[in-house]
This record gives sequence, structure tokens and C-alpha cells, in this order.
Amino acid sequence: MTPPSSSPRAARERPVHATLRALLPYLWPRHDLGTRARVVGACLLLVAAKVATIAVPYVYSLVVDALHRGPGTPGGMGEMTVPMALIVGYGTLRLMSAGMGEWRDALFAPVRFHISSVAAVRSFRHMHALSLRFHLDRQSGGVTRAIARGTEAIETILRVGVFNIVPTLIEALMVIAVIWRLFDWRYAAIMLLAVVAYVGFTITFTSWRIGIRREMNEINSEASWKALDSLLNYETVKYFGNEEHESRRYEETQRRYERAAVRTQLSLNGLNFGQAAIIAVTLTVVMLLAAHDVGQGRLTVGRFVLVNTYLMQLYLPLNFLGSIYSSLRTSLVDLEQMFRLMEEAPDVTDRPDAIDLPARLDEAPAAAIRFEHVRFGYRPDREILHDVSFSVPAGGRVAIVGPTGAGKSTISRLLFRFYDVNSGRVVIDGHDARDYRQAALRAAIGVVPQDTVLFNDTIGYNIAYGRRGASQDEIEHAARLAQIHDFIASLPDGYATRVGERGLKLSGGEKQRVAIARTILKNPRILILDEATSALDTHTEQEIQVALRTVSAERTTVIIAHRLSTVVDADEILVMGDGVIKERGTHRSLLARDGLYAGMWAAQAEERGEDAGQAAVGAGLPA
Repeated sequence: MTPPSSSPRAARERPVHATLRALLPYLWPRHDLGTRARVVGACLLLVAAKVATIAVPYVYSLVVDALHRGPGTPGGMGEMTVPMALIVGYGTLRLMSAGMGEWRDALFAPVRFHISSVAAVRSFRHMHALSLRFHLDRQSGGVTRAIARGTEAIETILRVGVFNIVPTLIEALMVIAVIWRLFDWRYAAIMLLAVVAYVGFTITFTSWRIGIRREMNEINSEASWKALDSLLNYETVKYFGNEEHESRRYEETQRRYERAAVRTQLSLNGLNFGQAAIIAVTLTVVMLLAAHDVGQGRLTVGRFVLVNTYLMQLYLPLNFLGSIYSSLRTSLVDLEQMFRLMEEAPDVTDRPDAIDLPARLDEAPAAAIRFEHVRFGYRPDREILHDVSFSVPAGGRVAIVGPTGAGKSTISRLLFRFYDVNSGRVVIDGHDARDYRQAALRAAIGVVPQDTVLFNDTIGYNIAYGRRGASQDEIEHAARLAQIHDFIASLPDGYATRVGERGLKLSGGEKQRVAIARTILKNPRILILDEATSALDTHTEQEIQVALRTVSAERTTVIIAHRLSTVVDADEILVMGDGVIKERGTHRSLLARDGLYAGMWAAQAEERGEDAGQAAVGAGLPA
């Protein structure tokens, strides 16, 4: 198994502005006035809170000056109402700054979590909308991990980006403007240079660190899909005693992740030290300049305290800005991977004028199928089907047999429109399959596959998956037709019995019966039996065949089979080989021809321990 091809390193880097532009419609939805109102209100509270925050040091400096003048001096302590009013105003401003900040967060919190939820649902829907080719090329663990990290990244970007980085930069500009107004250009210039140096250093250093984070993400995804792949193949691991091998593979990935994590931490230490150095140097220079101006009588002690307070006020958010910016860039890496998945286009799409197709057998009779000169290959340089033509009349049964790799299952995938043909047509009810909406086409087709994979839920849920909303009576009726109701009723929890991961708590025959019941409940007009009994023993297969005859009654049925004994009653048998139909006819006529099919029949009869001649007699032909 190869690593996901959607890993960050393997994919083209996405510009930051493109990622943020893709996020904007979520933050400012076109038809959601409530969300827009919350965003505007939160922005207004943000600005108001920063104005109050900037005013706090100024009022504090006025209190210091009033107290420093002493009793009996103009504006000094002799006029006690003045400093008391300033002190009350100081406290009120601090309360307003904190209160409006909390109010802002409370107002915006529903927006953050709603946007993350919407993005997660859209991503999930998009993954299901993508074609089978996409999912065969990628590992589900890596895809789900990318979606999970992406939705978490949206919440982080909105929380730390909108209400930490942007307010910090706004506060820095406001402080510089106030310093210029209250002091002179020298102080403003020093602080401006400090902010520019700090932001420039942070962006440059963090941009370098982002490569390490990308590597961590890639290794993390690799570890996830290795663990998932190993656990899904638990039985295979046990069969070959390869627990230690799997542990070593996983451990090696974790070791690489550990080394990348250490490099990330060391680089973070360097970033933090550089930021602290810029702040310390700026603080020292400004304090020396202010102390000199106090000594010269150009500044009061209150103004000395004011400039120091403003610097300290800037120090904390700017120092925090480093880790926030790092978190923001990390989130952008995670988000770009999710958006890259969202930009994947499906190979199979509906035409603008696509039409519907009656789905259920109780809505319309069985549908006719026709393949007309179909050519198809999964890759341009390797064609699988070469000019394949055949038809299945409404309500007919056609079987497709042949060796592995002959193209049998490819025909079912084209019929279900997992892929579109390269040339030719697949015609259903007189229309090209591409004329129908995919959802309508697939609603009209039921599939019983060779390897039935069940959801880790109850038996009742898995049967009802064939038609969501079906009543319990309908579910039980389908189970009876599939000859599994008595087994389910014998279980302590009945239809509420959980089947385990991939249905592993049920036997192969039981899973197949659940799959048949699910298809009966769907009641499709077309039925595909794709090697539906090839993995079962002969006795179980014979029992399942009875249920399959029930579900295929009155439906147009395509049987893809390896065991020829399961297709002897088909209206026509197509013998595939090397991507072409080499023989066609009924079981009797193909045996009489003594060609490829007859040879396959004889070989399988020998495997069953029968004489080929006796098998032929059993089929009604002369030995």
C-alpha cells in the first residue's frame, strides 16, 4: 500500500491568499443575514475593546501625574475628586475592555463552530460525490484525517486570526499613533521599527518552519493509514504472524514523526528568543530616551510611566503573536489540504439536461440493457474492454463468466456508472446511461457483491440501508425472503444485534443474506450479482441461490460468476476473455459447442469430483 497521493509534499503548494479566499464565503455567507450580523457586531466590539484598551494607560498616566503633584498643587491631591474620578474611570475602562472582548467572543462563537460544521459536512458530501477512481487511488484514513484537520483549522483561523492577530496589529498601529500624538516622532519611529522588525522576523522565521510542519503532517497521515490498514487486516496479520512486522513499520513512522516534532520544537525556541530579543532591545532604547527627556524636563513621570506601560502592553500580545502566527500558518497548511480535496473534480458528472429513471420495480417494469460497441480502460494506455456488445431484455437473465482479469466486473462498474465508457454506449431503457442523473440510475440498480461489507451497526440498520425509512415490517419481510429472518430472531438482541467492524461478527453466508435482504428492500428494476456466492461453501451457496432467485424474479439480472454451476439457468451466458466476448449462448448450446465454456465446465466438474460426462448428462446433454 502506498502513501496517500494527496499528501502535502506530493501536491502543488496552494498560495495562502487562495486558501483565505476560499474560506471567505463561509465567513460571509450570501443568504445568511444572521451570520453576517454577528460578524459585523463582533468587529465593532473588537474595535471598541481596543479603543478602551488604548485609553487605559493614558488614564493611568493622568492618575500618576495627579498623585505626583501632591496636595495643594493645581490638579494635585488637594483636589481629591480629580484623582478619584480618574481612578474610577481607569477601572471602568479596564472593565469595558475585558467585557467587550468577552462579549465579542460570545457573539462570534456560534459563527466559528457553525462554519467548521458546514465545512465538515460539505467536505464529506464532496468525498461521496467524487468518482470511484479517486477513492481507489487514495487511502480513506488519509482523506478523513485531512478533513478532520481542515475543519479544526477553520475554527483555529477564525479564533486566533480574526480575534488575535488582526486586533494585535490594530492595537500596535493605534499605540504608535497615540505615542506620536502625546510624545514625538522619535518614540513613534522606534516603536514602528520594532513592530515591523518583529512582524517581519516572525513571518520569515515561521515560513521557514512551515516546511517542517508539512513533513509532520505527511508523516502523521502515513502513520494513520498504516495503523488503519493494519487493523482492518487484523486477521491477515494473525494468519502470517506478522504482528512484530506491523509494529516495526508503525514504530519507524512514529520515530520519524518524533524527529520532525523535535526539530519543530527547537525552531520554535529560536523563534521565541528572537522575538523576545527585539522587544527587549526596543524597551531598553525607549526607556533610555524617556528617562533622558524626564531629566531634561520635557516629560513628566506620568508620561514616563505611560510610554513604559504602552510598551509592556504591546509586549504581551506581540510576544503571543509569534505562537499565534505559527498556529495560524499550521492551520493554513491543514486547511489547504482540505480545500485541495474539495477542488478535486469527479470524473463522472451529470449532464445539465440529465433525466430521471424510474427506480423501483413497483414503479415501472424491469429495464432493458444494451452494450453497444463499448471500449473502456482504467488507464489510457491499457484498454480493458474491446468493442463489447450484448443486450439483456427486460426481465432477462444474462450471465458473464470468464477467467480473472477478463473484464467481467468492469462491465458492472460501467453499468452502475462508476466510470464512463471511452467509446460506444451503455443503453438502459432506450437511453444512454449518461443521459440519466447518476442518483436516479443507481437507485434503479441493486448490487449483491462478492465481498459484502456491512456498517458497524445493527443488522436492522444494515438491511434498512437498502431503503431508508422502511418500516420494521418491510425490513422483516425482506429478511424472510432472504432466508435470514429466523436466524436474526434467534439472536438475543434480534434485529438490534450489532454486526461489528465490516460485519465481522457474522459468517460469510449470513453477511450475504443481509446483503440480499438489503437489495430486496431496495426493490430495484435491475439486479447485478457480482460473484455473489463465489466466496461461500457449496452448501451455503445452494441456500443463497434460492434467495437470489427470489430477489431476481421479474428483474433484469446480470450475473457475474466464477462458478458455472450458478449460471446454468441464465437466458444467455457471455464468455469473456481478454476484454472481448469469445462465446455466447445458453448453457446447453455452449456445452454442445465444446469450446472455451465447455472446457471451463469440465475443469470445474473435475474440481467438484465429478466426471465431465456425467456433468453434461446432468445438464441434459449427451455424454
